[in-house]
Amino acid sequence: MEFRQLGQTEIKLSAITFGAWAIGGWMWGGSVKKDALEAIKVSYEAGITTIDTAPVYGQGYSEELVGEAIRGIPRDKVQILTKFGMRWDDTRGDFAFKSQDNNGKPIEVYRYSGKQSVIDECEASLKRLGTDYIDLYQIHWADPTTPIAETMEALNQLLLDGKIRAAGVCNYSKAQMEEAEKTINLSSNQVPYSMVERSIEDELLPYCLQNQKSIIAYSPLQRGILTGKIKPGHQFAPGDHRPTTKFYKPENIELINHLLETLEPLALEKEVTLSQLVIRWTIEQPGITVALVGARDAAQAVQNAEAINLKLTEDEMTLIGKQISKLELV
Repeated sequence: MEFRQLGQTEIKLSAITFGAWAIGGWMWGGSVKKDALEAIKVSYEAGITTIDTAPVYGQGYSEELVGEAIRGIPRDKVQILTKFGMRWDDTRGDFAFKSQDNNGKPIEVYRYSGKQSVIDECEASLKRLGTDYIDLYQIHWADPTTPIAETMEALNQLLLDGKIRAAGVCNYSKAQMEEAEKTINLSSNQVPYSMVERSIEDELLPYCLQNQKSIIAYSPLQRGILTGKIKPGHQFAPGDHRPTTKFYKPENIELINHLLETLEPLALEKEVTLSQLVIRWTIEQPGITVALVGARDAAQAVQNAEAINLKLTEDEMTLIGKQISKLELV
């Protein structure tokens, strides 16, 4: 495995990081606990020491699974990344959306990051994770009802108290990062980035490169479509959110599959899967510190980890880039 520095901290993250959203079940059509625990265990054995989760993923369930999975592993051998600011148990802040929990019960999710709420959420996450500190604590989405400075003051307090080792943000714009930096030294921004979602390259990525902030790329496989396994007419499980997203429009499924067909000869030549090619391409991009990749079972976990062994030449990266540049989604 390759390990990369988180921002300006001394924390090292595995370049391929375990993304624990899907194992929480919520918005992914459920999950199987035994398979989820095995996926984390096998990932760790394969060198993936960093796990990213969040309270809202299964309304605490993903964090509980992570906590159970890492029990018995020396705490300093694993890096836990989690988040705050998406409350399903509080109606303060900015209403985000309606959803259902894993039992089908209706819930409403609010973006709220008031100072005391952040501190309280941290304590709840520590308990679910079964640990006394979090390596990277991140605001999940901006809360327009709370001044950014107030939220960052809470993170500063948690740093002073030793509850967290580093502070980060998710889904923040360049302007929001600049505002936050007036109060705290951020380590990272977790944002969507993939072969078919590269909007951060315009403004955010150059800012992070210039200021030594890590980019934690989520959805590098674009929630599964870049694996090559999602074909037109694919049937999703009830509760799966993906059919409602841009990339899963029938026309775009066809266009993305065409892109993958052009990349398949290279994957065959390298004796890797399309997923492994996509993961390696992602972590080769300038400014991308790590890529978050989910796995629901051990087989997926091993395949993800093995992507680190793939080497791509400059000419091969250029070839891939040319194919990607031809893609125009509708």
